[in-house]
Amino acid sequence: MKKILGIGSALVDILTQVPNEQILKELNLPKGSMTYVDAPTSVKIGEQLAYLGNQMASGGSAANTMSGLAQLGIEAGFLSKIGKDEVGQFFEKQMNDSHVQPLMLKSGTPSGRVQALVTADGERTFATCLGAAAEMCADDIKPELFEGWDIFYVEGYLVANPTMLRKAIETAKAQGMTIAIDLASYNVVEESRDFLLELVNNYVDIVFANEQEAKALTGLDPEAALHYIAERCDIAVVKIGAKGAYIQRGSETATIPPMKADVVDTTGAGDMWAAGFLAGLVKGEPLQKCGMMGAIVAKNIIEVVGAKMDDARWENIHAAIAKL
Repeated sequence: MKKILGIGSALVDILTQVPNEQILKELNLPKGSMTYVDAPTSVKIGEQLAYLGNQMASGGSAANTMSGLAQLGIEAGFLSKIGKDEVGQFFEKQMNDSHVQPLMLKSGTPSGRVQALVTADGERTFATCLGAAAEMCADDIKPELFEGWDIFYVEGYLVANPTMLRKAIETAKAQGMTIAIDLASYNVVEESRDFLLELVNNYVDIVFANEQEAKALTGLDPEAALHYIAERCDIAVVKIGAKGAYIQRGSETATIPPMKADVVDTTGAGDMWAAGFLAGLVKGEPLQKCGMMGAIVAKNIIEVVGAKMDDARWENIHAAIAKL
């Protein structure tokens, strides 16, 4: 079975449920967005939210997807950079505990962390301090890191580091790997649209996008955006939230129906959708089943706080997939 290597920012999520959206306005964080902040700002946000309590877990988009893949029986690894601190140790231990092979580069800079604010409707808003993760550079990218892996999964947030990302994708492609990318966040796509289109046109085989991200990339509504992207890569996925998802591979299309869920927190929904889909793909399942697998995993993750699920819920996921 094919093995999947993810690359992204090694981050520890600090999840806080906020009682109203006014808090987001006071912190100057657009609802549903991902905003990069420096270390002092991250600390200030943490102090302002401390009275609400929080929950800590290893995070980062690609790391979440790799953890989900490992739970689904796929051999997965994760490449990033962490600090030589307790946060970095916490992250690396959680990767190992999730049965993901960590390929962790080390730095003297503190490890990255994310203040994740969850509003009552389950929507999440991120204030991200990349820390050591931002220091991963082109010189860190060595061909031997990619040996033995078949699919290279990239989180779109890495477009903030274009020189390193281009080197990583080119190196993986030269090794014969399939390249998959998740577009990550609509505001990230808006800021790096030309670069993302270049990557999709020249290197990327699989694109995951939600409705907002697809619109930011193509300027089109979901179905038209799907066709636009599918003309430029092998498989295009456009997720439309509570309405389901569209998938296209060549002339083949699949429409994934929505799944009812008791929404608590949408953190990790897209990451887990990608994990379910890719698990089906490497097992040789048809597109429709791959999409349904993605929907099942995503439905479950939005019913819990954070991007981690307990063993009982994963057992339910495996049972639901077995019935497809």
